[in-house]
Amino acid sequence: MEDNNKPLEDLVEEVKKDEEVNNKEVNSNGETETNETSEKAEEALDENNEDKESELEAMRKLKDENKRLNNELEALKDRLLRVSAEYDNYRRRTTKEKEGIYSDACSDVLKEMVPVLDNLERAMTVDGNLDDFKKGIEMTIKQFKTAFEKLGVEEIDASGKFDPNFHQAVMHIEDENYGENEIAEVFQKGYKRGEKIIRYTIVKVAN
Repeated sequence: MEDNNKPLEDLVEEVKKDEEVNNKEVNSNGETETNETSEKAEEALDENNEDKESELEAMRKLKDENKRLNNELEALKDRLLRVSAEYDNYRRRTTKEKEGIYSDACSDVLKEMVPVLDNLERAMTVDGNLDDFKKGIEMTIKQFKTAFEKLGVEEIDASGKFDPNFHQAVMHIEDENYGENEIAEVFQKGYKRGEKIIRYTIVKVAN
């Protein structure tokens, strides 16, 4: 009832004061909420920046590692090409050397065989009796043996016990005149050059 008796001017003044108080409360709450939102946004932005920096650092490391691996790969490729070229040169060189060795060996053999052939051809053109012809053959055989000696070729010994490293048995007999596993007869002579067997001696073995 008292409010109804207040002058109109006083009522208007009170309403204005109430509005000012309400406005202040609203502004205070609004500023507080705005500050909190701003702080959260700044924190999120900082975290986002840190994540981006971490990603950039990881990308830089990957890029550096990729560059290092590419450099190593190029170095390996270059090394492989050099090794391949060296191997090709070595293969060609050894092939040429082998061909040269083979050619020299053939030449050495032929050089020793040609004189023997010459003597055989001359023997065929000479008129004479059987003894002269036989003597010529003996001389040719001797010349063959001399040529073999120069080439390092030896006749395999076929006396005594049978040795499968040098002899090939094609026949076995029982004979009290020979010892056990003793060579009784040579069918074909064998030859060797150093440790290399050119031809095994073909023999008959007793007991």
